[in-house]
Amino acid sequence: MSKRDFYEVLGVSRDASERDIKKAYKRLAMKFHPDRNQGDDTAAEKFKEVKVAYEILTDAQKRSAYDQYGHAAFEQGGMGGGGFGGGFGGGGADFGDIFGDVFGDIFGGGRRGGQQRAQRGSDLRYNMELTLEEAVRGCDKEIEVPTLVSCDPCEGTGAKKGTSSTTCSTCHGQGQVQMRQGFFAVQQACPTCHGKGKIIKDPCNSCHGEGRVHKTKTLNVKIPSGVDTGDRIRLSGEGEAGEHGAPAGDLYVQVHVKEHNIFERDGNNLYCEVPVSFTMAALGGEVEVPTLDGRVSLKVPLETQTGRMFRMRGKGVKGVRTHSAGDLIVKLIVETPVKLTKRQKELLQEFQESFDGKDAKKHNPKSEGFLSGVKNFFDDLTK
Repeated sequence: MSKRDFYEVLGVSRDASERDIKKAYKRLAMKFHPDRNQGDDTAAEKFKEVKVAYEILTDAQKRSAYDQYGHAAFEQGGMGGGGFGGGFGGGGADFGDIFGDVFGDIFGGGRRGGQQRAQRGSDLRYNMELTLEEAVRGCDKEIEVPTLVSCDPCEGTGAKKGTSSTTCSTCHGQGQVQMRQGFFAVQQACPTCHGKGKIIKDPCNSCHGEGRVHKTKTLNVKIPSGVDTGDRIRLSGEGEAGEHGAPAGDLYVQVHVKEHNIFERDGNNLYCEVPVSFTMAALGGEVEVPTLDGRVSLKVPLETQTGRMFRMRGKGVKGVRTHSAGDLIVKLIVETPVKLTKRQKELLQEFQESFDGKDAKKHNPKSEGFLSGVKNFFDDLTK
């Protein structure tokens, strides 16, 4: 069997969830199953490849080993002699069993050969908006999450206190029944117990036999310093309660940082625009610049043009995964004076007239360069 990347075989990303992997497996297993491609050796080989990739990536321990060591983790002597032994392509796949797995899952059955396991609770997502200051410095937030929690009176069993569930007489506790149609043998969830293998004859009055009830939980979430839009904070076990005592899912807090009226964030760097007067831009001076830690002074060189950038190192954001802070990038905007008095206008006119003459070019190099470029442009058009 080839050693293609398992994620590539199933067509999923490396951070794909178990649910996404199962969906991809079912689709490909049905596509390449030998019963649908009789006489096609290529399809049979692809079917085996898909099966192996599925078995590795849905086993947490094997997936972790594969992510770290690749195919070498499952070869004889791989991982320094530890590995998982025996390789992963030599034994061959039992097509009948695999076929049962695929269709059993599709029609609601559990894994073959036993009672369906109670399902782990669903993961939940909570969208949280933070100010830039909260995201940079970190904070504690109290949130309310509507969810399903384990029923207290029956302790999640679904049966009234003092009673218990009984084994299903239809499937004898297996949770599945098998249906044969000619060549095919398809496993389905038991219609009596719905795949649970147990029957609750005297259900709990609080949860009506579900083992879970709706409740709004209040949680305190610690936001680490340096988070940014798109980051997720995982609260293990704070999702929905599992069925009949199964583990709870997780709660993922999705972070969104609101726009700031002064700063714009890009990674660990901050950007801001600072206006300066025409006089300061021409003659130089100092201007106060805001930072998240207070005001600092920035020296403005003489003859500074509008739009010039200045980097203030270490005045940005210290990210969640970094040990050093980013930079603050300051863009100076030369402000044109407005609402001038008559005398001020006269002075500006005198100032402009002082530029006239043969020395005008040296005072306005950008203007002269632009006008020269425009002239050459139109000269080229008339040629």
